[in-house]
Amino acid sequence: MSLKEYEETGKIPLINTRFPKMVVNTTHGMKKLPGDYEGKWLVLFSHPADYTPVCTTEFVSFQNHFDEFQAMNVELLGLSIDQVYSHIKWVDWIKENLDVEIKFPIIADHGEVARQLGMLHAKGSSTVRAVFIIDPKMIIRAILYYPSELGRNMKEIVRMIKGLKVASKHNVALPANWPHNELFGDDVIVPPAGDVETAKKRLEDNSITCLDWWLCHKKNPE
Repeated sequence: MSLKEYEETGKIPLINTRFPKMVVNTTHGMKKLPGDYEGKWLVLFSHPADYTPVCTTEFVSFQNHFDEFQAMNVELLGLSIDQVYSHIKWVDWIKENLDVEIKFPIIADHGEVARQLGMLHAKGSSTVRAVFIIDPKMIIRAILYYPSELGRNMKEIVRMIKGLKVASKHNVALPANWPHNELFGDDVIVPPAGDVETAKKRLEDNSITCLDWWLCHKKNPE
């Protein structure tokens, strides 16, 4: 099945497919997805419910990284199966009790959006801790799922966006724990050669270090 055929079936979206069109109600008014966010990176994340302990810590953490996301041309968009009034009151509670103002919108879902995106728990009607990282062309670049008992790591989400930007711009890959890889530091991985001639030239390229023809790295171009 091609990506186009897959997108037309209405199944859960996959990495490297375009985010599906929908209109959603949020704490900042109605939003058209993905159109209202084209040209920017988007982190769409779901949380199990308002007024819950782990979710509250996550929202505070997302907001604490808000300026960093903005500097990277990244928008944040939350979601749970709660009414917009619940979202608004919860955000007010966070401001009044924790002195943190949530500046990003939250989708008020009745379950339709969560079902379409595969954000629902297998049992029950609450959403999982899902994260969709979507690029400026509205292509889904990464999907993460967390259990209800484990809060997300915001630094990892920031790292992923930085890495995806570098990979997209320079046609490279990134090693484990980048930019602090145990073998190559902040170097980037050169994709394996697809033919003998390219492999030979790569071994002769002084800007590239190869352990073998298929394992080559070079300095981070950023």
